[in-house]
Amino acid sequence: MDKKILSRDGTSLAYQSSGQGPAVVLISGAMSTGQTVAPVAGPLSARFQVVAYDRRGRGESGDTAPYAVEREIEDLAALIDAVGGEASLYGISSGGALALRAAASGLPVRRVAVYEVPYAMSEEEATARAAYTERLSEALGQGRRGDAVELFLRQTGMAESVIEGARQSPMWADMEAIAPTLAYDDAVLGGGRVPRDLLASLTMPVLALAGGESPAWMREAARAVAEAAPGGTYRVLEGQTHMVDPNVLAPALAEFFAG
Repeated sequence: MDKKILSRDGTSLAYQSSGQGPAVVLISGAMSTGQTVAPVAGPLSARFQVVAYDRRGRGESGDTAPYAVEREIEDLAALIDAVGGEASLYGISSGGALALRAAASGLPVRRVAVYEVPYAMSEEEATARAAYTERLSEALGQGRRGDAVELFLRQTGMAESVIEGARQSPMWADMEAIAPTLAYDDAVLGGGRVPRDLLASLTMPVLALAGGESPAWMREAARAVAEAAPGGTYRVLEGQTHMVDPNVLAPALAEFFAG
């Protein structure tokens, strides 16, 4: 990240910008930074000014307590102002939930695209999400960052053997470093259910994407987002999972953002 701006509360935000044209801001999900979504910037930068940034508490960006989702919306407001005063948003996973909430807040957002926002699609999933929220809060409150990361990985369906392997890997220290932001992503998801009233208030086009090889509930959640937004469109990227290929994703985003 080679540029810095200050958010409304004084938090320093690191970002990078590439290309020229209408602005598109990329929003990463849990346990990730701007570098995670940066690979999609290359294919998009031929037609757009693409901004990838480190959300607060991650990478080269700062953080300011106490956290509130409104602070992250203010972060996006500062970024949009820095790139010309209007932008489209793309968010993956919980970053998609932030994109939708920012768009609904009244920011100057032209279009919103999201990929597999992990909204709960059943009472069972919602109950499990509530239990996760409680245990995550407890672990972070006690400073048990490693346990918080384990909770998240388990919540995503990762096998115990894989989690144990991750604990022994060099990347574990980096994961523990941004573990407090797991609570941020949990807050952005707002209890985990599809926010139908919020989506119904959106006045701009919304594209909800999912991978054809992802679990069925993720496609159901994407469809629900599209159906709840007045200008919503649902699209499946065949052969893709939650770890979507930037070279498959970028053409779908470019087509939508150029509309």
